[in-house]
Amino acid sequence: MAHIHCVVWLDHQQAQVLQFNTDTVQAQTVKSHSHPTKQHGSGVRDEHEFFAAVCDAMAGPTELLVTGGHTTQADFRHYLDKHRPALLPLVKGWQTVDHPTENQLLALARQFFLTFDRTAGHPTAS
Repeated sequence: MAHIHCVVWLDHQQAQVLQFNTDTVQAQTVKSHSHPTKQHGSGVRDEHEFFAAVCDAMAGPTELLVTGGHTTQADFRHYLDKHRPALLPLVKGWQTVDHPTENQLLALARQFFLTFDRTAGHPTAS
């Protein structure tokens, strides 16, 4: 069965990506890799590479929830707007949370999508 929901928790060093449906959960961790150089803008390049890897890990599901710190979410939203605009309509919510466990993140996402699907009139599949 395909994973229809995805939740990602991220900060600027790593992201926890959970793709799930009613029966299964697939977890993946994406880590940022810093390439220290004297070049101006190398930090931005590192951030873009990290956010691109997070987007690749989120591929497949039709509904996404993004969580994490407020600043990281804002930076990620800006990245999506500029570089991956096709993903923005799939993001159904943005929530600020502080370092949840995998089980806490999954519970948060299941509750979010249950409420979202009911509100949007979709059949619940989470």
